[in-house]
Amino acid sequence: QVRLVESGGGLVQAGGSLRLSCAAPGSIFSINAMGWYRQAPGKQRELVAHITSGIRTNYADSVKGRFTISRDNAENTVYLQMNSLKPEDTAVYYCKAEPYTDPPYWGQGIQVTVSS
Repeated sequence: QVRLVESGGGLVQAGGSLRLSCAAPGSIFSINAMGWYRQAPGKQRELVAHITSGIRTNYADSVKGRFTISRDNAENTVYLQMNSLKPEDTAVYYCKAEPYTDPPYWGQGIQVTVSS
């Protein structure tokens, strides 16, 4: 089963920064959109940020102005720069790739913990 590979998570103090990366293998052909989602304990998975192949972006209200999503189309890679992190940003973050014709692919999830 094809999986996306996430990296960059970890433990950081409130106010700090982290940069998440997600690489899709070359076997995934022609990706349309990519995005980051997160799931905190006891909560549903929610959209954090989303970017289309045309570089149109969309953010959750809770992260606007603090997080920036970007992508490298040639490398099938998406990034999430997270600044001014808050304890409520603590969650498992998942990367998602949406091919034009295939079902979406997900990463295995990566932990982000923000201490107060």
